[in-house]
Parts: sequence; C-alpha cells; structure tokens
Amino acid sequence: MSRNRLTVAAAAAALVLTATTAASAATVTATPKAAPAAAPAAAADCGFTKAVPADDFKGIPVFDAAKAAKPYHASLRTSQGTVTFQALTAAAPCTTFSFRFLADHGYYDGTHCHRLTTKGIFVLQCGDPTGTGAGGPGYSFNDENLTGATYPAGTVAMANAGPNTNGSQFFFVWQDTKLPPLYTPFGKVTGGLDVLQKIAAAGEDDQNGPGDGYPTLPVDLRKVKIENR
Repeated sequence: MSRNRLTVAAAAAALVLTATTAASAATVTATPKAAPAAAPAAAADCGFTKAVPADDFKGIPVFDAAKAAKPYHASLRTSQGTVTFQALTAAAPCTTFSFRFLADHGYYDGTHCHRLTTKGIFVLQCGDPTGTGAGGPGYSFNDENLTGATYPAGTVAMANAGPNTNGSQFFFVWQDTKLPPLYTPFGKVTGGLDVLQKIAAAGEDDQNGPGDGYPTLPVDLRKVKIENR
C-alpha cells in the first residue's frame, strides 16, 4: 500500500487513499467525515513544511504572493501527446505556486504517470519521480479550493494521503467523476483531453484491482513547461 494512491473500492464511487509515511494512513469514501477547512492563501498559511519522502529534492518553496497571482498555463509533453491546462491561480494559489516551482526545477521531466483508473473513478495519476505511488518532493502543504469542489472531465487535482498532505502527485480526470471534495482542484485542461481519453481507452493492467493499475500505454512526461499567457 503506497502513499498518495487513489484506489477504487468495490462501491462504484468509493475512493481509498493509503499512506506509508511514518505517521499516518488515511481512508476516504464517498461519504467521508468532514475535512478541516482549507487554509486561506497567505504566505504563512500554505503550510510548506519539510516532509518525507524527499525524492529528487529541489528545495522547499517560499511563497511569493505576487508571483503566485500571475496566471499561467502548463504544457505537459508526454509520450502519448501534449496535454495543457490553465492553472487556477486565484482559487488555489498555494497549489499552483508549488506546481510551478517543481516544473521550473525540472522535477516532473523524465517521470511517468503510474496509475490509471477505469472503473468507479476515472483518473490518470502522475507526479511521482519514483513511479511507485509512494514518492514525494520532500515537503507537504495545505489543502485549498475544496468548498463545493467537483471533478468533471478535464479537472487537474492533487492526490494526497489525508488532509493537508499535498506534495508532488496530481491527477487528471479524463471522464466526469464523483469524488468527495478532499482533493484540491488546481487546473482545467485546455488541450489534450483527447490524449487522456486515448490513454484511458487502451486500459490498464489491474495490478491494484479491477479497473485500477498501470496504464497499458506508457505515459512518460518528457517535459513540463510553464507558459505565462
């Protein structure tokens, strides 16, 4: 069982996250307990904190409100095609600041998306440099943008191991998905949804259970680039 892993349960919309960090393991279902309120987007409230694991450590972001407010698109050039998304910098400034920090430091380049789900929930999960679902950037930060959060096709959101445990792992929603509002939405796909759907149509290997495993089509992130528009 590995950190930051979204796992489909027997019930169609159930979601289980497990953690192998020293301190915690969390389970989430379609009717979870209420999560703590998300922290407001202030420098002291992002909660950037040293954490393990620290895979390919690039440092810990120092929040800059002015830089965080600047809009951007992210372009992910993958082995299956390019996916672009608009960062929701106003709604999720801490999360988008972290993603930009990691992308600017080449953290995601040369990694691959390690998980595809095709039953119950419909996501492609990426962002772990170890490719195991257990990796992280060496820091964690707080949830945000959770009030009323939904996960239609084209949503980009953070995977986590419980409240306020965000790191580097994120997921694309390739088909409308019902999830509890526990995963910070921080982007909206603007190009390449067809790429995600092509990956999903090819299936996965069921290594985590029926409809949940490694993508049949390998999804290598060759370059993740931040574009200001």
